[in-house]
Formats: sequence, C-alpha cells, structure tokens
Amino acid sequence: MKLRQVSDLSDFSRGHWLRELLCRGEEPSHVQSSPDGQHVLLLLKSRPPALPRVVAFQRHSIAGADLERSWQPPQPAPVGLLFLQSPVVPDSWVLAVVWEHGRTEVWHFVVAVGWQLLQTLELCQGARARVVSVCSQGASLVWCEERPPLGAHSDVSKCAFRFCVCARALELGEQGVRLGTARIVLHNSPEYQVLASPQHVFLVPAAAGFTTTSKFLLIWHPENAEFTITAPSAGFIHSKVLRSSSESDFKKLLLGSVGLLSGFAPLDIHTSTVSNSGGLLLVSTKGSVSILEPDGTQRHIFDLESGPLAQGSPVQLKTFGSILACVLAGVLYLVDQNSGRLVEKEVLSMKEVHFLESQGEEDSIQLLSQSGIYSFTFSKPEDNSRPEPCLVEMVFEEACRYYQRRSLSSSKLTVEKLKKGGTFQAPVVLAAILQHSLHQKQKPARSLQDSYSKLLSTVSLELQSYRSLELLKTCVVCAPESEVESYCKELVEQEVSRILQSDMDKDNLAYLNSVFASFPRAAWKATRSCLQLQQNGDGLLVARATPEVWKKVLCQPQLEEVGQNGMVPLFELICASFLRFKPKWLPSFVELTQQYVSSSWLYGSKEGPEGRVPLYKRALGVLARKNKHGEADEEMELELLLCSKRPKAVLQALHLLIHLKQWQRVVEVAEKFSKLSPLLNKEIFITLLAEFAQHRELDPYLDRLWPLCPAELTASDILTTVLQHLPHSQEDPVPFSSEGNQLTVGLLKPLLQRVVQRPSVQDEMYSDALQSSTFPPPTPPREHKIPSKAVADDVPQPPIARTSSPSALLQDDSV
Repeated sequence: MKLRQVSDLSDFSRGHWLRELLCRGEEPSHVQSSPDGQHVLLLLKSRPPALPRVVAFQRHSIAGADLERSWQPPQPAPVGLLFLQSPVVPDSWVLAVVWEHGRTEVWHFVVAVGWQLLQTLELCQGARARVVSVCSQGASLVWCEERPPLGAHSDVSKCAFRFCVCARALELGEQGVRLGTARIVLHNSPEYQVLASPQHVFLVPAAAGFTTTSKFLLIWHPENAEFTITAPSAGFIHSKVLRSSSESDFKKLLLGSVGLLSGFAPLDIHTSTVSNSGGLLLVSTKGSVSILEPDGTQRHIFDLESGPLAQGSPVQLKTFGSILACVLAGVLYLVDQNSGRLVEKEVLSMKEVHFLESQGEEDSIQLLSQSGIYSFTFSKPEDNSRPEPCLVEMVFEEACRYYQRRSLSSSKLTVEKLKKGGTFQAPVVLAAILQHSLHQKQKPARSLQDSYSKLLSTVSLELQSYRSLELLKTCVVCAPESEVESYCKELVEQEVSRILQSDMDKDNLAYLNSVFASFPRAAWKATRSCLQLQQNGDGLLVARATPEVWKKVLCQPQLEEVGQNGMVPLFELICASFLRFKPKWLPSFVELTQQYVSSSWLYGSKEGPEGRVPLYKRALGVLARKNKHGEADEEMELELLLCSKRPKAVLQALHLLIHLKQWQRVVEVAEKFSKLSPLLNKEIFITLLAEFAQHRELDPYLDRLWPLCPAELTASDILTTVLQHLPHSQEDPVPFSSEGNQLTVGLLKPLLQRVVQRPSVQDEMYSDALQSSTFPPPTPPREHKIPSKAVADDVPQPPIARTSSPSALLQDDSV
C-alpha cells in the first residue's frame, strides 16, 4: 500500500480558510463529500463566540456562490446532510439540509453560478415535532421524530415511547422539488437512529434509550412492508409483515416476542455505519467489528488491537470494494471483509482524519486531514515477487488463536509477533513447508532442512488432499451450470468428512451450518457416508462410524456458543436432515446414538451429551421447529418418545395416545413397556385404570389390561383410584343409567377377584413352609420312658390344625 498526497487544499475554493479551520482545532463533527467528489461539506459545532455552521468547499476552485449556513443556539440545528440523486436528470444531484424542527432546504450546484436554494419544505406535519435522525432511502426521506405528549407524563415508560419513524418521497423534477404524502412506518416507538442501505433501513436504538428496547435492532424492508427483529448476540431473528397501518404500532410489532427479548443482554454498539454491500457495520465497545446483514444474521469480521473503547473515542469506518477501512487513534486498519484477514496496518502521522468519496477508484482510499487530502492505493505485487499464500497466513492466524487460548498473559498475540518472536517454532516450520510445497510446481523448490524434510514426508498425504480440495473448488467455480451440482456433492462430502475429523469448535460448527443450509441434499449424503448409515438384512438401521466421529456428532457446545445467527449443534443438523430426506430413520438414529452414549459415558454424567439435555428431547426440538405440522409429525413425536425408553417419555407418549384415542396402541405400549421396571408398570397401570374409570373405551381390552396389575396393589388401592377418577355428574346418580356408559361392579369383578386370589406378600415369605410335603411338619421323635408310658397313653393328642395361613400356624402352640 502506497501513501501519496493528492491535494494540499489549495485547489479548494477558500482553501486557506479550510486549512485554518482544521489547523486551529475546530474539528468538524460531520464530514461528507458529494457523489462526484468535487464538494466537501463540513458541519462545524464551534465554541463561542464563533457560531456553529454548515460550510461547503468546492475542489478545483470552481467559481460561483458559496454555501454557508449558520445558526444561533438555541435555534434548531441541522440533523442531516443528504445528497439525493435525481431520477429524471442523469448524474444530477441535490443537497438536502434537514433541520431539527423539520424544515428541509434543497440546494443545487450549478457550474459558474454556484449554490442555489431550490426550495424550502416542511418535512414534519406537527408543529411540535422534532427530528432526531434522518437518512435517504432511494427517492424517499426516512426520519425518526419526537412527538412530545400534550400533558406532562409522570410515567417514564410512556415518555420513552413518544417517537415515531416516518417516510416521505422527495420527487426531483424539471419543475422543482415536491414532497409526497407522509407515511408513518412505526409509531409509539423509542428513539432510533435510522441508517439506510439501497434496499433496507436499519433502526439502531439510541444510546440513551429505554433499557428494554436497547436489546435488539429493527430492519425495515420497504418493498415488502416487513420488519425484522434481530438480537444478533442471542441469535434471535423474527420477521413480521405489516399488512395495515394499525399494525405499525411498536408494541404490536413486538407482541409475542417480549418475553424472549426481555431475557437478552443489551446491545454492545459503540459505532455503526452502512457498508457499500448493504450491511450494517457495528463496532462494539470491546473493539470487535462485525457486519449485520439485511436478513438479520451477524458475521464477525475483525478485532481491533486497541482493546476496550471509551465512549468518546471516535472510530471511522468506510468500505471500498471488499476492503474495510477503519481509523482508530491514528492507526489505519485495512481488512478483507470476506475473510476477516488484516491486509494492512498503517500508523498515521495525522491526528484527525476523515474519509472522502473516491469517485471511480475502488482500489484507493482518500483521507482529509489538516495538511491536505491523501490517497492510499493498494499496491499490486511485482512479477518477480512471490506473496505468501493465504494458507500460510491462515497457519499463523490459527496459531495465534491456539496459543492465545492457552496463554496466561493478558497481552494480545498477533501474527507479526508470532513471525518475529521466535518463541513458537511450530507455525514457522509448517509455514516454510507449505511455501515449499505449494510453489514447487511454479519454481524450483528451495532446499529444506533435514528436520523439515522429514515433517514434509509425514504431512505429504494431507498436502495432497488439500491440493485436490482446492482443485475441486476451482472446478466448482469454473464448471458449466450442468456440472456444478455433481462437483458440489463431491466438495460437500470432502468438507463434511474433513470437519468431522477436526476439532468441533465454534467456527467449524458455523461452517457446517452454512454447508447444510446451502447444500442440504449433498450434506445429507455426506453425513450418511461419514457415519456409514445403512439398513441390515432385518431392516434395522446400523452405523459403523468410529468413536471419534460419534463424539463429534454428539458434542453439545456451551450455551453462549449456540444460537449465534441460528447456529445449531451437529446432532440437530443431522436430525433435521433425517426429517427432510429419511424421516422413518430418525427414531432408529436416536436409538443408535443412545446406545453409543450408554456404552461410552456413565449414566447421568455431565460430560456426556445426556448430562444436559436428553437426545430424544433434542430431536423433539428439531421436530418442533418445523414450519408445517401434520399427522406424520404426531406419529414421529410418539416414535421419538418411545425409542428413548425413559419412564417420563413413555408416560408422555401414553398420554399422547390417550389424547388421540388410539386405544389399541395404548394397550400395546402398556404391555411392551410395563416389563421395563416395576415402578413404570405401576404408573402405566394406574394411568389406564383412571381412564377405565372415566369411560368405556378400554372395555374391549380388559382381558389384556388386568394382567398388568402390579403385585403390590391391593383391592382397596384399586377401589380408591377408581373412586378418585369417576366422572362428575351434574344430575343425581341413579341405579340404572340409560346411557350405558357408567362403571359397574361387574366390570371390576375380574380384577378384584384376581387381586384377592393372588398370594399375599406374607404368603410369599412363607412359601417354603407352604410347599412342604407334610403340613404341618411331623413332630420330632421323643424319648419314651417306661414308668410314664401308661400316663402318656391316657393323654389325648391334639388334633392336626388345617390352617391356610402362616399366621394361624404361628398362633398354634401345638406345632
């Protein structure tokens, strides 16, 4: 990158005054150049006794009347300087100066004549309205105005919603300027800063706004009359079409999302501006630069090295093609927006600089400073030079992240420090090997050290795989439309396989989300190939994936890593693919994953995937996010609940079947899952007994239901359950009902007989004694004495007790 001075301000009309203003510290609060780059406008908020004013300077000493407008506080101040293109006259534009009270002055510059006031218009309809922010969107002006209440409100929350967002067409024609009908886009809203892209308008909450409303941004899509509510840090995106003017109320717009939005953290925005691609560039107070796309998704670009930013420290942002230019504290950063790579970092000798339009030069950046206008031109590499490949740069960037995570130091590690420090040799060695390998086809290979050569032979297969992958990407870009799909399938399969063999960090997970969203069918086939999913001869789903791949599939990132821009874990991505392409396999897949979890982690372990949210619940969450729901989804929900074999899930499925009145399946599920555990058996039987007491739908299945009765239930327990669940009738009960749907003793008789005739718990305790060959057991042999024989013969023997219970035996002293 080369720096050169293109103007010392002498080619400006009143250039000496412009230089004097900048040199004496009268820094402009706003600098803007015209679309043709020939005019520079400065908004000067001078200190007394000088008056604040708007001043226009012409380049190349164009003759004509100058533009200078000043005002005396507390008079209304200008809130916007807008250049509007004329749709009638090509390459023609006008300047609109919008004042705080809504008055709009439309100026036009004519060569050899100078600035002329075309017309003065009233933007607002109310005399008490106050414009706080304004922008131009196409041929319309969009502004946020304050409408003070008629009476003094004591409620602070009501005072916070006294703003509204309005739009009005500004028609430029040969006959002059005309304002269209005012349209209220959003009323009863908090204060917003409006920023326009060619197709959308971003509504950024004001810094001093209401706390609750500073947790999200709004994006207005004028063509579709649609609003997008987005909280980028929480990954929340919701769109709503405003079909009538009554729906443009701010509170109605948020209806249904208030509870969710209230739990989010406030937005962290230090500076915001619109990029030339139509996105919203955001700088956080921590120095993180990201871009918010019109669809509500956010993408991180770059982190500034200065650390936390103070509230008053200015940050200048502007995009030139694919390059993002950022000036902070006298340092110019040039960053590639697509890759986030730092292209150049330049320490400026000027204290204060301002970006200007570079007409027709996308590869140059123009800066206005006290000493003149400077241009930065991106230098192209010479023929004999050999720039470092992007892969080499990626090695150092990845090494920075790796070492920074494991470092105890608070100082930030950069690529420059890593290259020059000499402490970490691994990235230096790998970069040398990559440079040697990637350029050996272009030029003779440079000799490597012996240790490097050994490492090169070790990673040769990986380098070969990388080359083939890059070649495949080139084929995708250059292939005709008919062959793109086949190349994409192969590319997606290689990418999914590569990521499943790498660490599943946040970046890889976000990349997988984009792959599954862009190429759903190819990603589904790649997943089946990586997991080796297929049906065996019995029709059962089997997987032959390695344990390492299973761990990547089942890993569940931390809560703060999930939900970024709708990012979901890999397990949920695969479940969504099953639902889309092979829904019948989803319950079997969940069952397979549970089998792997049970063999790899202890039950209830917090380290395993089941320690946080059970797998069947994660699969149910994917099912719940479907846009359309039908009978097939209810059946899928049942299968997912039952395949988990968890007691709560089985009972939930049983209640769902009862709600659907599928009594045949109710009995089948009860018979199958009552064998899992006695506790589940008891819960299932009591649930069905309660249903039996309320209606007669289960009567045809009583012969299959009664055998499920648990052993510990007594007749009194059964009668208590039945009486508790009898339906309540508003009429007096009668002995014989004409409806024929009342519960009778005859229906309960088989169950009660079964319980009464069943051996009790005490009988089972003495089952050994009851199964003896002689009952009661014979009397042990006694020693017979001759003198007492006659007496013994005269004593009558007690009769043998024929009792049927052990308690009777214990009470009989003769045994």
